[in-house]
Amino acid sequence: MNEIQRTKSSGVKPTPKEHLERMRKGMTEATYQPPDLRKAKKRLKQDVMVHYDFQIPLDMQKIGINKHYYIRTYGCQMNEHDTEVMAGLLTSMGFTQTDKMSQADVILLNTCAIRENAENKVFGELGHLKPLKKENPDVIVGICGCMSQEEAVVHRIMRKHPFVDMIFGTHNIHRLPHLLKEAMFQKAMVVEVWSKEGDIIENLPKVRKGHLKAWVNIMYGCDKFCTYCIVPYTRGKERSRMPEDIIQEVKQLAQEGYKEVTLLGQNVNAYGKDLAFDYSLGHLMDELRLIDIPRIRFTTSHPKDFDDHLIDILAKGKNLLHHIHLPVQSGSSDILRVMARRHTREDYLTLVKKIQAKIPNVTLTTDIIVGFPNETDEQFEETLSLVRTVGFEHAFTFIYSPREGTPAARWKDTTPMEVKKSRLQRLNTLVNQQSKQAMEKYINQVVDVLVEGESRKNEAVLAGYTEQNKLVNFKAPKHLIGQIVPVKITEAKTWSLYGEWVTE
Repeated sequence: MNEIQRTKSSGVKPTPKEHLERMRKGMTEATYQPPDLRKAKKRLKQDVMVHYDFQIPLDMQKIGINKHYYIRTYGCQMNEHDTEVMAGLLTSMGFTQTDKMSQADVILLNTCAIRENAENKVFGELGHLKPLKKENPDVIVGICGCMSQEEAVVHRIMRKHPFVDMIFGTHNIHRLPHLLKEAMFQKAMVVEVWSKEGDIIENLPKVRKGHLKAWVNIMYGCDKFCTYCIVPYTRGKERSRMPEDIIQEVKQLAQEGYKEVTLLGQNVNAYGKDLAFDYSLGHLMDELRLIDIPRIRFTTSHPKDFDDHLIDILAKGKNLLHHIHLPVQSGSSDILRVMARRHTREDYLTLVKKIQAKIPNVTLTTDIIVGFPNETDEQFEETLSLVRTVGFEHAFTFIYSPREGTPAARWKDTTPMEVKKSRLQRLNTLVNQQSKQAMEKYINQVVDVLVEGESRKNEAVLAGYTEQNKLVNFKAPKHLIGQIVPVKITEAKTWSLYGEWVTE
């Protein structure tokens, strides 16, 4: 098993320098093998096993009684869902959740590696945790998530933040009870990060955020290896859950009263390609369509794997929502080629036409990277042109951020940062204009809103989302929270709508 072995010590925790020196001299009982990006890219052909027998070890089932845990989450919905699993594990061990870091006995930072800024936030938080750890040496501090799967990050934590007690990755979250036991009782830094992906562990406990919307993992990992992206290294190869396990989980959520489910995967529409039988995301959606739950979404898609069968199934509607997030990243075929996106500008536009023809009321959103190494003015103009042509109603836009270990990070980039910032500003202006225009079309329309709670800005106003994922604010009684209600739109802003509750 390709993992960082845990360092064992009966005494005071060694400094990172001493720790590494002991490794070289063979003075420790275990060997130290860091996460290896080259090994992470090597896709083994062995089958992924599915386990249904997970249990909390007996000696850890009550270890957290009268103790608290705190988890801070960075990044995507997958990270949020991983946090729900870790919260479930800790709760099963008797811990109680707290929103005060100073009150916690276990603090976990569930990290994101997609952009440099995300990593900087985590290292900044570690700086704030150092005095807390000094004041309370018994508090367990753990770093997990995608950052932990990076070689340089693990070495940096060991070198500059030796007070951290645990480092573990995305493939072995189910090992948290074992790792926590070692961190609590062996007084040593516990490091376990697998460079190969783990098996699929079913029946893990979860503490879900809220009781209206739920995330459901249907697959893990990504095999695309876009030249800018660290995710295939940190999340491993594509591996799908069995359809019956997903269907059963969604049925259970329906019984528990959830109103909306979002199916998750790094490349969600590649679902089923690794299964031993003919079954795709379209087949899964067609079965989920029959479950009595009002709304089903999925994210995130890759244009290469968005096939005609899936489009035909989505067009059936019912609880399959007509909001599709379809990352394009660039409108230039030349840039897409060096990104290794496996689709061209023309491929993308052809796919959009197919979707819009079968689903006329579809809402399309996307991701776009500005300032990819050596992007020219002409290539950026192609991106603006594509945004106008498709008519995206929203886009997550970013300046390219080099990630160590990816091919693009090694390339010389001649485009000045001020040029990249100017392009991002122009792109955002266009996206905002299109978003505002799309919102204005809803004025005087009646839309169904899943009421999630009070508005953040005004407790007298309720807030919720439409099937197209548009935020709606309106005044109505509090007892409507948790219901799907009709609202007539009276005002449109760039990112939100305002309306009036339509009483029967």
